Amino acid sequence: MSVINRSAMTRRTVLGALATSPLWLQSAWAQPANLVISHQFPGGNIAQGDFRDRLCRMFAAEVEKHTRGGVKFSIHSDSSLMQPNAQFGALRSGKLDMALVPLSYAGTEAPEANIGLMPALVTSYEQGYGWKNAPVGRELARILGEQGLVIVSWIWQAGGVASRDKPIVNPEDVRGLKVRGGSREMDMLLRDAGATVIDMPSNKIYAAMQSGALDAALTSSTSLISFRLQEAARSLTTARGGSYWFMFEPLLMSRSVFERLTKAQQDAVMKVGADMEAFAMKAARIDDAAVVSVYRGVGAQVVDMTPEALRSWQHVARTTAWKDFAARNSNCAKLMALAEQSIAAL
Repeated sequence: MSVINRSAMTRRTVLGALATSPLWLQSAWAQPANLVISHQFPGGNIAQGDFRDRLCRMFAAEVEKHTRGGVKFSIHSDSSLMQPNAQFGALRSGKLDMALVPLSYAGTEAPEANIGLMPALVTSYEQGYGWKNAPVGRELARILGEQGLVIVSWIWQAGGVASRDKPIVNPEDVRGLKVRGGSREMDMLLRDAGATVIDMPSNKIYAAMQSGALDAALTSSTSLISFRLQEAARSLTTARGGSYWFMFEPLLMSRSVFERLTKAQQDAVMKVGADMEAFAMKAARIDDAAVVSVYRGVGAQVVDMTPEALRSWQHVARTTAWKDFAARNSNCAKLMALAEQSIAAL
């Protein structure tokens, strides 16, 4: 491909090369105006489906409109481009343009990322979205920027617990069970409560629960629906009454890709990204309610988290996961201190 005259390439040739080339070649040849968005969630269209996929498609359409076709996107759902845990590193290196990805999946590469799924630290949408313009959010954006990432859309999701047996409400309910938490710190909380932790991305939960390799899984309300976990669950603990499981799943752009865009294109990306946040919050709340009817529809027992249970989880988290996270490095210590300040300000 090195002898091809790029100026003579048609748009069809470029897109064809992107679709068939290895990932490293895609990065080398992709033009800033033809960007790729990757995510692990089921694909659909703008009108229906997993709201995270819909958000990506809405974002792409609006940016193309705002830039008068100057920036276009191809969207790869269902982990069709790469595995979920590979996306963060690919973004940092510029081999991937954009991704909507649970930030905590990057915890092995960047310990600071686990602030995005810290048990009982964020307990409401208002608190989570308030981070964006608060000191904790500005510090997180700074750290990610230094690591080669730009937060385009702030997206938070509450989560519940699907269980093959009894409902999971209090910490003692997980004792002796094989449970998926979703982050290093969430796993630490579960271990302290007596669970055996199984580490896997959300798109692997269904098979593990069907086979019995997993007894219960904590994940977002949207994933509880999109990955059809009701087919393997006998009970559900919802996020309607509050949750100790709030995940930050931002739409991210590689900083090197962002910096190749013109100023007008950058402005369009950031404006549309911010506009998507209202849709994300509304859609997540709709799924928090919709998951109830989905699980009741198959005869599962549905319960809500109680304020007393939430305080119990927070007490455990404060002395285990929060303390451990703050001790990992100076960035983590600062993030935790700022996050706790945001709790005190509520």
